[in-house]
Amino acid sequence: MKALVYDGVETLGFRDVADPTPLTGEQLIRVEAVGICGSDMHAYLGHDARRPAPLILGHEAAGVVLGGDMDGRRVTVNPLVACRVCSACKSGRENLCPDRQIISMMPREGAFAQYITMPNSNLVTVPDEVPLAKAALVEPLAVSWHAVRLALEALHPSMEKRALVLGGGAIGLASALALDAMGVCDVTIIEPNPARRAYLADVCRQNTVAETTDQFSVVIDAVGYSATRAKASATVLPGGVIAHVGLGDDLDGLDVRRMTLQEITFIGTYTYTMQDFRDTAQAIFDGKLGALEWTETRPLEAGHRAFKDLRAGAVSAPKIILDPWA
Repeated sequence: MKALVYDGVETLGFRDVADPTPLTGEQLIRVEAVGICGSDMHAYLGHDARRPAPLILGHEAAGVVLGGDMDGRRVTVNPLVACRVCSACKSGRENLCPDRQIISMMPREGAFAQYITMPNSNLVTVPDEVPLAKAALVEPLAVSWHAVRLALEALHPSMEKRALVLGGGAIGLASALALDAMGVCDVTIIEPNPARRAYLADVCRQNTVAETTDQFSVVIDAVGYSATRAKASATVLPGGVIAHVGLGDDLDGLDVRRMTLQEITFIGTYTYTMQDFRDTAQAIFDGKLGALEWTETRPLEAGHRAFKDLRAGAVSAPKIILDPWA
């Protein structure tokens, strides 16, 4: 099969690799759409030791099952494989499984390829009327759905639900969509890139700004750098909640003194539970997260160019979807 392989810092090769072979309890899937995630970009830049070269990246996938009793079924893929027997898994917190694995991290190759194999339990059936390119968005939207759910559960019921999202990429936009779906109508996105800011406003109908000094009861950091943590610390109301989703760096930024004196809740959020994944998929299928027409599709063969454009800030759309068969 053809695959886009991470060969080293800012180096991707499109070439033939061995076809995957499903194990017992797994399905072979023809990948029809796979998104580029911020974590793929971190790996591409050499910033993720969990993704050493050479490795097939990509974990936001949807496709069609080939063979077996699920042959022909259209599915979206939960890339997080958990043990299903530990206390975290048994309590419905599969994302905290100590033995969890995610495709695109060793030892599991990713979905920037024509085929992948996945356990049956990681597949969610996609209705015929839902394009697979939209079904590939379940994974990144589930990340945001999980973060927003945790933030709202932690928010004191007396506080007005008014939210700020830091970053207008796919996770930031998905956070704004999840906030709206969960009843938060007053949502602002900070996005410094003027082209993307205009895209979010014009195409996605989001309230976007380059900067703000207002304060909010909920702040979602969808970037995760020192500067955005500092911004979150400054813009959250006393008694409010910061949900930290982005993995930009692991340096400073949080104003711990202010968080302590003002009883600000900080939540680190990682991926999603299986229930969050299913709930996000159903929300997409029911149209609760909007038309989802904010993606750009390119051939997998042109993936290296897509990464270069993302690196240069030359992509307005929040998400690039790669097509392995174009």
